[in-house]
Formats: sequence, structure tokens, C-alpha cells
Amino acid sequence: MKLPSRMLDLSSPLENETVYDPPFMRPKIEYLTNADTAAQMCELFPGLRREDLPDGEGWAIEFVQVFTHNGTHMDAPIHFVSKSADGKPMMTIDQVPLDWFLRPGVKLDFRKMPDGHVITAAEVETELKRVGHELKPLDIVLVNTRASERIGTDEYLTAGCGMGREATLYLTSRGVRVTGIDAWGWDVPFVYMRERWLKTRDPSIIWEGHRAGRDIPYCHMEKLCNLEQLPGDGFTVACFPSKLKNGSAGWIRPVALFD
Repeated sequence: MKLPSRMLDLSSPLENETVYDPPFMRPKIEYLTNADTAAQMCELFPGLRREDLPDGEGWAIEFVQVFTHNGTHMDAPIHFVSKSADGKPMMTIDQVPLDWFLRPGVKLDFRKMPDGHVITAAEVETELKRVGHELKPLDIVLVNTRASERIGTDEYLTAGCGMGREATLYLTSRGVRVTGIDAWGWDVPFVYMRERWLKTRDPSIIWEGHRAGRDIPYCHMEKLCNLEQLPGDGFTVACFPSKLKNGSAGWIRPVALFD
């Protein structure tokens, strides 16, 4: 087996400091150092003293309080809606076929689109032609937006365009089952979605890219990084999610593999 000459990490770290989520759902990580846990180790072995341990240390461990949608993660179809359009239960993250998660990738570069713009099917088609990529079933499609430039700032949550219903169905109707984006969500940021809702009162615009999964179930990744370093195509994506029973998402460490 020939290994690729380069691996590019596409994941955001799970951490306390950098802004990736609104305040109500940010992760909380408590770090216990090797020195902090020496007493704990001694309790497990009667008669053991701290000075008996190398450098008087135990193990480094962390207590983590997170949502399944913190950090770079894979949304399962059930996150969008509980049943598909034909009434079938939507898949949880532990039910999604593994062969969806190691496939050829293609990158759509929408960094020049204005914040809040809803990407259309025609724009997807135009970008695929520019890249020179013909979609094949199970290709993994990654969407590069302006949001990646604002990671670590409050603006990250409102920056970038988003994928609309027709753009999503353009991909899934051609056999795409895994997509990803560098923004907080697959759809446009909520601030723009809310503005449109207040003007139109049209409920179909709310979470339209996500809800497209009701017609054709699919998975997507959110909070990707380093997409600007990728070529348009010619790479493979590996993005296996954590196996959380009945979960609406799973954390991932996605990588792009290429020569």
C-alpha cells in the first residue's frame, strides 16, 4: 500500500479559548497535570508515596464537558430531522456506513461570496466547472468560505456564505453523501437567516441546507480548517466520526491525503 506524501489536518482543536461557538454551547475543559494526580495514583496502590513516583508525578488527564457539535464534527442525518420524507427513521452517527468517510474530495471555493449569501445549485455547478471536476457518487465535497479567516473572533459566528437547499440537493442527487464547511454551520449564519425570516415569514428558509437531508439523507462536517491550502481536487478525505450510540453527531479529525 502506497501512503500519500502529504497529510493536511482539516480539524479545529477542541479548546476553551478560541471562539468557535456561541457562549451557551462552548466546551469546558479542566486540565489535571501529572503533579495534580500523584495523590490519586498513590490511593490506588496502598503504601505508595509521592516520592516513589518518577518526578513525584501521576498521569495527565482532562475532564471535558462538550456538546457533540463542539469542535470539528460530523452531523448525522438525524440531526436535521427525525424521519425522512418517506417516513423512514433518519440514521444516527453510529449507523452511517463507514465507506462514506474515506473518499475522493473536491473543494468549492466561495470565499469571495458575501456574508449571508445562500449558495445556489448554479453556483455549485459553475465552481465545479472552474475546478474541472465531474462529481461522482460518494465524492466528499468541501466548501471554503470567508468564515475560516475569522476563526478566534466573535465574527466567526456571523461570517461566510452558506449552502442552500437547492445547492445541497444538487450534490446529494448526484450521489454525494458527505460534505463539509469551514463555517460554524452548513447553512448561512443564523443572523442572516433571521433577517430573511423577519422579511418573508417563510419557514422554508430556516435551516434549508440541513433540512434538504430530509429528501436525501447525508452527513456534513462543520468547523473545518485549512481548506485554503487544498487544491480544487486530486485529494482523498478521511473523516471517520466517533461512534456515539444514537448520536446526532460525532467528533472527527479529518485529514486530506494527497501527493
